[in-house]
Amino acid sequence: VQLQASGGGLVQSGGSLRLSCTVSGIRLANWAIGWFRQAPGKEREGVSCIRNVSGQKYYTESVKGRFTISRDNAKNTVYLQMNDLQPEDTAVYYCAARAVFHLNWYRDDVYDYWGQGTLVTVSS
Repeated sequence: VQLQASGGGLVQSGGSLRLSCTVSGIRLANWAIGWFRQAPGKEREGVSCIRNVSGQKYYTESVKGRFTISRDNAKNTVYLQMNDLQPEDTAVYYCAARAVFHLNWYRDDVYDYWGQGTLVTVSS
């Protein structure tokens, strides 16, 4: 199983980016995919998750209304559309996969596989 995160970059405050997480070795529709981020000097935090089968979506409070997670099963890719980015969103963003959705989706220890991370830098 492999996850490839991409789409990071440098953006000004208020700007947008779309991250992609392309998975191989699994059938995406059957897996829950989470997005996490880790800012310098901070612990990794759960940002969003899309549930397997139902596609129900979950967000951490700080990104609600600004970030949108979506899934294209045909392309085996999960997206994280990030709008109105703020300097505090600066972090390395990771995607992770879990075979069955877990209510504690925001905990990194419940995931089975991880991508390598993509850096998002938001300038003020």
